[in-house]
Amino acid sequence: MCGIFGIAAPNVDRNFLENATNTLTHRGPDAAGYYLDDHIGLGHRRLSIIDLAGSNQPIFNEDRTKCIVFNGEIYNYADLRNRLLALGHNFATHGDTETILHAYEEWGESCVEYLSGMFAFAIWDAIERVLFLARDRLGIKPLFYGVNNGRFSFASEMKAILADEQFPRGIDDFALNSYFMLSYIPGEATIYPKIRKLLPGHTLTWRDKNFSIRKYWDLAFVPDKGKSEDYFIRGAMDLLGQSVDSHLVSEVPLGAFLSGGLDSSAIVALMSKSTKSPVNTFCMGFGGEVGGYLDERPYARIVADRYAARHKEFEVQPNFEGLVETIVRAFDEPFADDSAIPSYFVCKIARENVTVALSGLGGDEAFAGYERYLGFALSGWLRQIPSVFLKGMVQPLVERLPERNDGHYTVNHMKRFIRSAVLPPDERYFGFLHKMKPDIRNNFFANPEQFDQHNASCRDLVLGHFNSSNVSGNSESLNRPLYCDIKSYLPEDILCVTDRMSMQHGLEVRVPFLDHKFLEFSATIPAEMKLKFMQKKYLMKKAVRGLLPKDIISHRKQGFVGPMTSWLKSDLKSFVLETLSEGNLCKHNLLNRGTVRTILDEHFSGREIHDTLIWAMVIFQTWYNIYIDKR
Repeated sequence: MCGIFGIAAPNVDRNFLENATNTLTHRGPDAAGYYLDDHIGLGHRRLSIIDLAGSNQPIFNEDRTKCIVFNGEIYNYADLRNRLLALGHNFATHGDTETILHAYEEWGESCVEYLSGMFAFAIWDAIERVLFLARDRLGIKPLFYGVNNGRFSFASEMKAILADEQFPRGIDDFALNSYFMLSYIPGEATIYPKIRKLLPGHTLTWRDKNFSIRKYWDLAFVPDKGKSEDYFIRGAMDLLGQSVDSHLVSEVPLGAFLSGGLDSSAIVALMSKSTKSPVNTFCMGFGGEVGGYLDERPYARIVADRYAARHKEFEVQPNFEGLVETIVRAFDEPFADDSAIPSYFVCKIARENVTVALSGLGGDEAFAGYERYLGFALSGWLRQIPSVFLKGMVQPLVERLPERNDGHYTVNHMKRFIRSAVLPPDERYFGFLHKMKPDIRNNFFANPEQFDQHNASCRDLVLGHFNSSNVSGNSESLNRPLYCDIKSYLPEDILCVTDRMSMQHGLEVRVPFLDHKFLEFSATIPAEMKLKFMQKKYLMKKAVRGLLPKDIISHRKQGFVGPMTSWLKSDLKSFVLETLSEGNLCKHNLLNRGTVRTILDEHFSGREIHDTLIWAMVIFQTWYNIYIDKR
């Protein structure tokens, strides 16, 4: 895993190139390399995983007319290398990076279709003066780009682009509005108007001060209803086993995250079958006033004991002095998924023991593991009840229910469920995703007219995925929210937090559930086999019965989140009030201060749970103080 940076412009200053690249040192602490000619500058920071003695980047082809900087891992590189050798290519190294470069020589921009793995890379053709960028199919690895005054820049993280003091900052209104609705910024947008993301499954070609973008892959949900459960169980487990095996290729110590949930436990079980030595496993717990939080450490220990893993645990305390700023600097923009906190610490403890860790991330999207999938299915049945009765009687009663004192989400989920139940399927699902109830959303910004148009834009972006022609079946099909999450929540939230928090510690995280062949197979499984008899992950649970104890398969899913609801009302209350003080909010005057007070009062009193929205405001204010007010 590495960090890459480049700038296509005449006569790039070498000192600037090195300084910008070195903002990514945490991603690649082992080595640095640079390339400069009259038209481009490329920089690379290396985290050595494969071919430790060689493969420092940039890497060149035989006549040094093309070079590459690369972030990621190509799991089929050995087979691809042999194929390219047979076609007459000569290799100077033994790693995966050079394989990509020769694949580009052989197949041009179609080379990405031959790659299996996680990747973001840039190839410079010095003869044609063409820069080619590519990002992996699911967006496991990040890639940002920006154009300013004819200078094209790209990087693994925005901080490298922002190392140019002349690069414009500012705030993108669509991004800001979407951030507070979703807790992350979706699609191509970033908080900066001049910086965009290259979307997953896309390539970008820069030539003669112009660029074009091409989609090379997408996922199609076409269920095969003629096959049995046993067929899908055998197929899924065979492909998942192959994926885990391919993800074990490493010349450095390797381990796994183990939460005690179904997905991470299955990964550890399959790793144990494929390795001779015990698997290194890492788990998190939480201290302070945790309220209704379910500690999954006991379940993780059950799996660790069963497979004789070398197991380590860490307990996160609600003492975030300096940590919030560290998290904000990791993303370079507002990002409010509070799973960044446990992710930061589990990556830290893992890196003290290994350099590579496997994760169960992606299993929920593949097999319908989120609570909102169950809510979506239930709401389809609920729509048979007259809307007059739901809106006139049921909803007012539910809205008056106080939240649970222990901070658990049961009542809050019920409120959100009822608010959206009468809507059409696509808007109903969007109602499950966004973080504000209507009365707050309409009065959240100090100048609501500035953001009204962007409410619809954010909704239309997410609903566009939901209604995609890549999903067969009617609007009530569970495959629609599954595809929607794979196109938005997966790359922009959970893969994003995993990449940034792991890279803060120079740790490579691999995600076997997101092998594209496995995911393509899972998209052929009928939705009614994934969620059946009101049971999430029905098929997955049947598939792992021989691998995991019954307690692991049957216990309630917690998710990789902390007890933020309770912490905000107790341990972190003074920190929240200080961060969201009148003085801080007046620095930008973007938020309606009266609405902010209402949000805090409702949460602290227990009338409504607003933990995600409060955390989003805290993160935004911290980002603003660092990047805009004090830059």
